[in-house]
Amino acid sequence: MFSLEVETLARLLIDEARERSLRIVTAESCTGGLVAAAICAIPGASDVFERGFVVYTNRAKQEMLGVPGDLIADLGAVSEPVARMMAEGALEASNAHVAVAITGVAGPGGGTPMKPVGTVHIATARSNQALMHRSELFDGETRAEVQEMAVRSALQALRDRMV
Repeated sequence: MFSLEVETLARLLIDEARERSLRIVTAESCTGGLVAAAICAIPGASDVFERGFVVYTNRAKQEMLGVPGDLIADLGAVSEPVARMMAEGALEASNAHVAVAITGVAGPGGGTPMKPVGTVHIATARSNQALMHRSELFDGETRAEVQEMAVRSALQALRDRMV
C-alpha cells in the first residue's frame, strides 16, 4: 500500500516513540489521513498511535482543532500559522505527547501563483516544547505523488521530534 521508504519511516517512528513512551496524534488536511494510515499499517502501532484528525474543510479545522476562523480567512488554510494551530489543537484535543499537522495543495487543481500545487506546511508539537514548522514545495506530477512526498516529510518531521 505504501512505498518501502514510507513503511521504513513509519516503522522507525513507532520504534522510537515506543522507546520513549510517547503517544502520537495526527492532524491532516491535504493527505486525508494517509499519515495516520502509514503509521497504523505497521504492526505495533497501537502502542504509540493515539488518534488522528482528518480536517479537510476549514470548518473541521475550526471545530475539531480550534483553529480560529479569522486566521484561516486572513492567511488561508494552507499557511504556516494554520499548520501550527492544527498541531497545537491536535495535541490539546488528545492524550498524545507529539503531534504532526499537515496542510497543503495536493493538486492537480487549487494552486495559485502564491501557493502552487505541491505547497505543503507541516508543523509538529510536543508537550512542553516549542512548535516546529517546515514548508515544502513538492514537484509531483500527480496528486498521489504530492501526497506521498508529504507523508514522507510528515513522518520524518515526527521522527525529528522524538529526540
